[in-house]
Amino acid sequence: MPVHGVAVTIPEPWGEQLQSARAGFGDPMAGAIPPHVTLLPPTVVPPEHHAEFTDHLDDVCRAVRPFEMVLSGTGTFRPVSPVVFVQVSKGIGECERLESAVRGGPVERTLDFPYHPHVTIAHHLDDDALDRAFEGLAGFRCAFTVASIELYHHDPDGVWRVIRSLPLGG
Repeated sequence: MPVHGVAVTIPEPWGEQLQSARAGFGDPMAGAIPPHVTLLPPTVVPPEHHAEFTDHLDDVCRAVRPFEMVLSGTGTFRPVSPVVFVQVSKGIGECERLESAVRGGPVERTLDFPYHPHVTIAHHLDDDALDRAFEGLAGFRCAFTVASIELYHHDPDGVWRVIRSLPLGG
């Protein structure tokens, strides 16, 4: 069954900076997962629902205007989950509304944790590596306009590949 995700992809040059940092902290998934803010985590989309799902995403995107996002500093989900992330400090409400709208469509996905927009920079690493990630990007800051969201396919090799970019505001 095809597995898809929906996300705000972090644009260049910041995407490459975050991906390189994640690799430098020793995260083996750094090369497979582009830096992003998740709107729909990996979810099985049966082939017979794919067209309905993408039509739903088009409808969601038409109803949302581009917005400003600021990423600033680090946070962590420890001790609940071994994750260090760069924080979304502007654009949180917009991400929450997008996430809710995307998940409100024809493909159901129950979340393991309450939704919290963020950009993962270290996941399932030892405490020393997680500490290095937390400290290493504590001063990170960037700002950009979110003008689209991306539909990703999670390939069997573990790599996330964009299959469609969906512009906001139609």
